[in-house]
Order: sequence, then C-alpha cells, then structure tokens
Amino acid sequence: MLSLRFLSPTTLRRVRNWLFVGTVLASGTAVGPWTSLAHAADDESASLDALERQMARIQAEQRELQKTMLSMQKQIAAHRAALTHGGKAGTPTTSGHHVLTARNAAIAPGTENTLHSGEPETGISFGGDTTTAMDTHAGHGVRHASDGSIQPVFSGANEKPEVDAVIGHRAEDIISRIAENGVGPHARETAGAQAAGALGDHGVFHMGPVTLILGGFLDASTVLENRHIASGTFNYWQAMPYPNESRYHTNNFEGSARYSRISLMARGNVDAHSTISGFYEMDFGAGADTTDAYESNSYAFRMRQLYLAYDNSDLNFHFLAGQAWSMLTPGRIGIIPRQESLPETIESSMLAGQTWARQLQFRFVKDFLQHRLWLGLSIENSATLYDTTGFTDNAGAVTLPNGKTATISSNGTGLTNDAPFSNEIAPDVIAKVAWDPSWGHYEAEGILHFPHDRVASVGEGRNHTAIAGGGGGSMVLPVVPHKVEVRLAGLAGVGIGRYGSVLLPDATLKSTGEPVPIPSVQATGGVIAHPNPLIDVYGYFGYQAAGRRYSNYGDGSYGYGNPNYSNAGCEVELSTLGCTANTRSVMEATIGAWYRFFKGKYGTVEAGAQLAYSRRDAWKGQGGAPDTSMSQIFLDFRYLPFQ
Repeated sequence: MLSLRFLSPTTLRRVRNWLFVGTVLASGTAVGPWTSLAHAADDESASLDALERQMARIQAEQRELQKTMLSMQKQIAAHRAALTHGGKAGTPTTSGHHVLTARNAAIAPGTENTLHSGEPETGISFGGDTTTAMDTHAGHGVRHASDGSIQPVFSGANEKPEVDAVIGHRAEDIISRIAENGVGPHARETAGAQAAGALGDHGVFHMGPVTLILGGFLDASTVLENRHIASGTFNYWQAMPYPNESRYHTNNFEGSARYSRISLMARGNVDAHSTISGFYEMDFGAGADTTDAYESNSYAFRMRQLYLAYDNSDLNFHFLAGQAWSMLTPGRIGIIPRQESLPETIESSMLAGQTWARQLQFRFVKDFLQHRLWLGLSIENSATLYDTTGFTDNAGAVTLPNGKTATISSNGTGLTNDAPFSNEIAPDVIAKVAWDPSWGHYEAEGILHFPHDRVASVGEGRNHTAIAGGGGGSMVLPVVPHKVEVRLAGLAGVGIGRYGSVLLPDATLKSTGEPVPIPSVQATGGVIAHPNPLIDVYGYFGYQAAGRRYSNYGDGSYGYGNPNYSNAGCEVELSTLGCTANTRSVMEATIGAWYRFFKGKYGTVEAGAQLAYSRRDAWKGQGGAPDTSMSQIFLDFRYLPFQ
C-alpha cells in the first residue's frame, strides 16, 4: 500500500476533518431531510426551506471534500512520477508509453483540465473540471500542465488505458491545437462553423460507451433583390435574367425557414488509440412535388451530410465513408471533417466561385510531422453536368446532326426522383496535401474526372470516355490570430465546372457525339474579422468562368459559347429574336456581419445582415455579348439551442 508520509500535515489534517464530515453526512445529517419531511404536514413551507438549506450545505461540503481529494491525487501522482521517472517529464515508462508525447502535447494552455466543448471525455470529473487521460502506468498516470505542475490521470473502473491522443477525441476545440497554426477551428457559434456542421456544446448525452452530440439551429432568412429569381436565399446565378425577360424589371422579396438545420453525432472509443463516429446533418432545403408556396410552404426533409469516420491516433490514420463535403472544399486545419473553410454568408449557395460539393466519398488521410503535414486521397461520386445548346435533348437522349443518338443521362427510376442522372463510368479521384506550419494553413489539390456517353444508331453503338480534371489550392492567413484572417482559394481545369457554386457546365458534345470537357476557373478571396466574441464581420469576392467548346455541322451550330448563336434579342423586353447568351463568367462582391445578442445556458440567438452584388456576362454571339447584374439584401435570425 502506498505510504502517505509525503503528504503535508495540512493536507492530512484536512483529510481527517473531511472524513469526519463524511461520516456525519452518511449517518446523522442524512436523517435530517427525512425528519423534516415527516413534519411537513405541520409546517410545509418551513420544512421545505430547511431542506433546501440543508441540501445546499451538503453540496458545499461535498465540493470541499472533492477539492481535498483532488489535492491528494495530485500529490500521489507527483510522488509516483518522482519514483518512476526520476522527476523527468517525457521519460518512457516501463510499458513503453510517454508521460507527454508530441502527439498529445497539442492541448492548448488553459484547457488541460477542462474540455471547452462542455462534454466530459475520458477521465474523472471534480467540481466541473475534467482531467483527460494522456498516459497510464499501473492504472494511473501523470502529465505536466502548462505551469509545470504535475497533473494526475485517472483510469477507468476496469483499470484499462484511456484514449491517449487528442485526435481520437474528435472534439473541435481540442483538435485545433494539433498543429497550432494560428488559424484554429471555426469558433463553434460562427456562421462558418454552422455551415460546416459544427457540433453543440450543450446537447451532449452519454449512453454507456457512446456519446451523442446535438447541433444545428432554427433559421428565418429573407432576401430583397432587384431581379425576380425564384430561388429564395439560394442564388442560382445562371437564372439571372437579361432585359428581354420581364423578371429583369421587377424587384423580388422572399423569406423562408426551410434552411433550419439539425445534426447528430454518435461517437465512441474503440480502444486506447482509435475512435469511431457517425455524423448526420439535415435540413428542409428540398422542394417536393407537393410544396405549396401559396399556403403551406411544406418543404421536404433532405440529407446534407451522413457519414462515419474512423480515427487512429497511434497510426495517425483517418478514414471517412459516406456523404460529406468534398475533399476539394477548402479547409482551415489539416484534412478534417467539419473544419471546412466556408463563407459566413447568409445565402445558402454561399458565394460565386466557391469550390464545394457534398457527395458520397471514401476518404483516406494520413498525417505526419506531429500533425503538420496531411496527405489525403478521396474516391468520390461522379456526375457530369452537360450543356446541350444547339442539340435536341430528349431527357438525356441527344439527337445528333448525323442522325445518331448520344445518351448522356437518364431520369431516375425506382426510389429516385425524375431528375436526370448522368452516365458515369468511374468515380472522381481527388488528392490533397495540407500543410500547417506555425502560421497559416495551406492546401494543394488535384482531381481526375471521366465524362462518358454512348453514341448509337439502329443496330450499332460505341462508348466514348474523355479525361478531365484540374488542380488548385487554398490558404488561410491569420493576419491577427483568431481576430482577423484572409482566405484565398482557387481551382482551374477542364470538365470540373460543377464544383463551383455557379454550376457552370462540365462538358458539351461534339457534333459527332463525343463528350468535350469545358475549361473553367474559379476563385474566391475574403477578409473575416472577429472584433469580439459576439460580432463577426466579413467581405468576400468570388469569380467563376467557363471557356468555349463548340462545333458546326452543315447549317447547324452546336456546343458552348458558339459565336454563331443569336444574342440579338437579349436587350429588348419580350423580344422574339434569339437570346442564347451562354454564361461566360459570374462575379460576386459581398459584405456582411453577424451579431450574437443573446448567449448563455439557453443557447445563442444571432442576427445577420448581408449586402451582395453579382454580375453575369455572356459569350459574344450574333448581336453582341449581353450582361446583367443583381443587387441583394439578406437578413437572418437564428437560434442555436446547443451552442
């Protein structure tokens, strides 16, 4: 049995006193409440008051006793460290572990004993503080806090080693300290974190070895714009009208709560080094056939994200399977789910030129150099967005000028809806490298895509596959760490237009039917400031453009951006002349702010305002190169019950 000679006389005296208090609490004082209740019929009010005072006194005594026990555990831990390690932190124990390794040294100062997320991870809680196990030795362990003091580590009831590295915990407030790049994660309550799928810090529940964490918000947003585009706060820039349409000449107001969101994560520790988690995020952004904009506004429930993740802190390996933000989406630290670098804008389509998709993927990630260098490979669901201007397109069966038919897509059948699903031969292959030095976050990425179709006539046919792809990158520059940051991102290539918010086409067809990838480029830049914990201010500029790919056959003109197309009627309202106007580029400039005016145990209530200006330019055709623009004012109120 461990000797207590090293304990100070003051500590021993406190222990003796509180052991006496504990004996009294277990015997005499415990009878008090029941005695009071027995006389409740005579004086119910006085008895209840006395009971409350007695409970408060017992709770205060329990807190003092817990503090004394924690002090004893610290002294025991320090004594063990002196005996086992000769007083040297970081020395390997007999089991091969370290007191403090580079892998788990990433916990930020001030968070050693308390997880900011509000959820107790592995460990034992005293007075609201949670001590997280970093290493074990004979069922106990030690670690050094930022002030150099010894901190005790408690193992579980079964004397099994606890999780020993922060990356396995999947808690955003801790995982940000892995690289210490000056950027950190999204602060949970910010709009950028909400867009990425931030978890709550209030809605945390424990069901045996599994932790359940709630997230999401109730949203009421509106937009006032000087053009009529029936897409609400989701900007569909390709529908921005030219002056030939009456929609160009009228303002439009629309509001909805359809983008309210709920998320749920289930997480459990498989062993001392690995964690498995499942994440489900959904909203009401889908419009069903029964949606009635005049009465019920009954929008459909839809899946935003749904995936499982496995993280192993011993191998520094991470795996994700399911629907999540594409790995092409810019991030802000490592290659980590729910840490995507997304704009704080109110508009649901985020920003023109923003690189993103949410789709099925199988992602494999390995990190090196104490979590500073990250390599990722993702196999993701493919979908080619075709432009068939000039052709006759019958639900994906495109009639060619030579009389043959090119099949590029088919409408959904069975349990899928009637929307067209492109004919794909292989998934998209995406690779990314991320670097987190001591200042900033930097990424480089590449993608391969394979547009595919079949050209046939009666009795014969042939398949055609093109090779498309591109590359790009992003960076987050913490000009004033955690106060002001600059974000830059871009992607360029051929056949990858759908990965931008504007949804420019990936490919068109030759007159003979073979798929032709269309060149595209997209870029965004922004400045985001957090002057205090309640206010976020932002300004962004985004740009996306598509090149020309066209052909002529006989008297016919085909493809994207063909200069033979007529644009003669684009400037006259209700003109009967043509206005093909294939989009050449879209730009957007926007500024906005969020203010969290209520924040407490009940959650967070915030309001946002955004001003946006967009411009759409068309490829030149017969009659010129028309352009159009749009100005918008967005307003939003959100209640985040779990933040």
